[in-house]
Amino acid sequence: MSDSATNPESQDAIGDATYRVTANELRQFVERIERLDAEKKDLAEQQKEVMAEAKSRGYDTKVLRKIIALRKREADDIAEEEAVLEMYKEALGMS
Repeated sequence: MSDSATNPESQDAIGDATYRVTANELRQFVERIERLDAEKKDLAEQQKEVMAEAKSRGYDTKVLRKIIALRKREADDIAEEEAVLEMYKEALGMS
């Protein structure tokens, strides 16, 4: 028989060591996520400051946000949406 089969204390020590490693790894994940959250908060604050600066110079921040969103999309996607929007506006007598 092996030592761990005859000695329950030996099994507890192995289980405890595994738990400690897992707990340590879990703590590392949590701390990394917390650091990323802090970085995300800092970036959001910086974006807010840039928008405030743009607004103070007379730019329409609502339009800026739309431009930023459009730049993230495919040109074909935008063209299709604009065509449908134009069709709907015509149907409602808005153009």
